[in-house]
Amino acid sequence: MTDGYHTTLRFPADHPSLPGHFPGRPLVAGVLLLERVADALRAWRGERLACVREAKFVAPLEPEQTAELRLTPAGTQVRFELRRDGTLLARGLVEGATDA
Repeated sequence: MTDGYHTTLRFPADHPSLPGHFPGRPLVAGVLLLERVADALRAWRGERLACVREAKFVAPLEPEQTAELRLTPAGTQVRFELRRDGTLLARGLVEGATDA
């Protein structure tokens, strides 16, 4: 395990969730961002996302924009931050669990 994990993400304009979130001005839904947090947790630690302790979405991510996702250890939990060009989009705290 390392001291953190970093990846980039981007959602295409034709992603199936975008027309409903929101018509006329599509934004990437928070649940999709959390899904990417879960994917990153599995890639980094081999754990599944067991619990979202905190999640705050402070700025929108639009289709075709690239964002940076960073995970860092916080005791037994993991902190995440999502940024676009240095601007904080989302942050939070999650817990992982290994599959038995």
